[in-house]
Amino acid sequence: MQELMPLLMKGTLVTIEIAFYSILLAIVMAGVAAVLRTAPWRPVRWLGNAYVEVFRGTSLLVQLFWFFFVLPLPPFNLELTPFTVAIVGLGLHYGAYGSEILRGALRSVPGGQYEAAIALNMPAATRMRRIVLPQAMINALPPATNLMIELLKGTSLVSLITLSDLTFRARQLDESTFKTAEIFALTLVIYFVLAQVISLVMRHFERRFSSHIARRTPRTAP
Repeated sequence: MQELMPLLMKGTLVTIEIAFYSILLAIVMAGVAAVLRTAPWRPVRWLGNAYVEVFRGTSLLVQLFWFFFVLPLPPFNLELTPFTVAIVGLGLHYGAYGSEILRGALRSVPGGQYEAAIALNMPAATRMRRIVLPQAMINALPPATNLMIELLKGTSLVSLITLSDLTFRARQLDESTFKTAEIFALTLVIYFVLAQVISLVMRHFERRFSSHIARRTPRTAP
């Protein structure tokens, strides 16, 4: 254990860093795609739909290989570091799924809430910020938690583009020590613990949003 854990911890730190920045990018892309897909202009909606369908309908591994091996070639001539490729690939891929979660959550808000906000002459931005988004987030957070955990597990693919993440370190140690059972048992435990951390953090946000809505309801109810 004392021999294996230090190297596995180094890989774990890389995995955490990749997952953190990828989740941030996925959240941004989910919001952007949701806005594009609900825009009143058809070309803008087409752009949002094209992004979602391409990244949702193709393999994550192929996307990572495309960013890593194809972009440096002509006519693109864009060479990205493996770390950047991992964040961009994971963020764009899971952001496409996240946009579907966000779009469904926005549609779950009762139409009467929109009508009441319009009757009160609320600007669109204020209506979205104070009425729609707080209620939509309650419905979006549970599936978003599952998606973040899926993203965490998806980071194991970045070992195939030369990043020394947790999976890469586990395979490296297995080849040098032949302690297969011990190494991959520890790897499973580490992934499980990281997933539980994500789950606990998201449950905290769920409680915060729920309590916020509960406090506001008596004041906003007719």
